[in-house]
Amino acid sequence: MEKPINNRAWLLVAPVFLIVAFSAILPIMTVVNYSVQDTFGNNQFFWNGLGWFQELLDPSTELGGRFFAALWRNLAFSAIILAIEVPLGILVALSMPREGWKVAATLVVMALPLLIPWNVVGTIWQVFARADIGLLGYGLNWLGIDYNYTGDTLSAWITIVVMDVWHWTSLVALLCYAGLKSIPDAYYQAARIDGASRWAIFTTIQLPKMKRVLLIAVLLRFMDSFMIYTEPFVLTGGGPGNATTFLSIDLVKLALGQFDLGKAAAMSLVYNLIVLAVCWVFYTVMTNTGSERADRGEPA
Repeated sequence: MEKPINNRAWLLVAPVFLIVAFSAILPIMTVVNYSVQDTFGNNQFFWNGLGWFQELLDPSTELGGRFFAALWRNLAFSAIILAIEVPLGILVALSMPREGWKVAATLVVMALPLLIPWNVVGTIWQVFARADIGLLGYGLNWLGIDYNYTGDTLSAWITIVVMDVWHWTSLVALLCYAGLKSIPDAYYQAARIDGASRWAIFTTIQLPKMKRVLLIAVLLRFMDSFMIYTEPFVLTGGGPGNATTFLSIDLVKLALGQFDLGKAAAMSLVYNLIVLAVCWVFYTVMTNTGSERADRGEPA
């Protein structure tokens, strides 16, 4: 006789779910309300229907052109970040010690950049990259390199990318390190018996076993880089011009700088849908990967 399942434990977490749902639904309802209305101040709103969404998704309009320009900048930044941080994080994880006192010391050092608040990271690099007092800016100019992140688009992009790599590569490395530590020694013993090369061990044992961890790392880094705001805002303010004005920065400028609440609300909803769609894609890929491994009899 099967033992009946007791679901009363869910009652203990039900209040938490209700509080989270309440705190999440109210802001979304407010944003949805603003997205279908227009205002001329004095808390007077006028029905606009889907007008803001139509204008937002039309690249020929001022709002649409602004949105798509910021979207492509976001996508380009995320692609560059993933192309650098994922391989670099794997390389760092493979280089980290596996035993002894060096393990604890290495983990502490790797975790240090992750403990620094985002606004502090932007401030650190803002001072570090200045041409007059910053070590990086002064050193590059001393070498004859024309570097000015406040006036040159390429310099601004390089600075933001390097700043993000410095800040978040540790996360990818730590996740990959955890995946490597979970690989049983029996796999390595079998590889040594077969005389497998270092590259063969990486491609046939380590990389396949890290697949799920890498998917999580890519998901986390894509989401964070796609929603980045504080670091580039503190460092460049979205400049020079609009060169580093990502969606999050443009959204804040539209809502708080210009006080166009309807346009900002429509943009934020579309922004949120893009994030949810990408999360769903990654979740589907991770689920399918787990199912394929289970079908082959491998541990998930």
